[in-house]
Amino acid sequence: MRITADTNILVRVIFLDDVAQARTALDILAKADTVFLPLPCLCEFAWVLERTYGLSRQHIAASLRQIIQRANVETDAQAIGVGLRVLEAGGDFADGVIASIGAQSGADNFVSFDRKAVARIKAAGLSAELATNKT
Repeated sequence: MRITADTNILVRVIFLDDVAQARTALDILAKADTVFLPLPCLCEFAWVLERTYGLSRQHIAASLRQIIQRANVETDAQAIGVGLRVLEAGGDFADGVIASIGAQSGADNFVSFDRKAVARIKAAGLSAELATNKT
């Protein structure tokens, strides 16, 4: 069976905060031939771990790696790699994913009003520029 896992499946596996659901989630993931993890799901997962559970960026990165390294998981490894680099540099996982997808799609630059995001995207090796107000 090939499945797409929702964010709540991933959260149960990491936190085991509902034992019955955690067992079910682990069983579903283990029995699937392929588990597709769309990038929005992983961005939401990182956000939930930070905002709801208060995990550090290092713990979020470790949790993401734990999930995506399962043998039956398929996802966009390139975008996740950039997202992890940005996350571990103190930024948002989603910013890295967004910049990577843009670059893969042919965009020349990641553009943002967020100075720190632009700096972290550049540090991750992608082209980025700060949007400035025109006066």
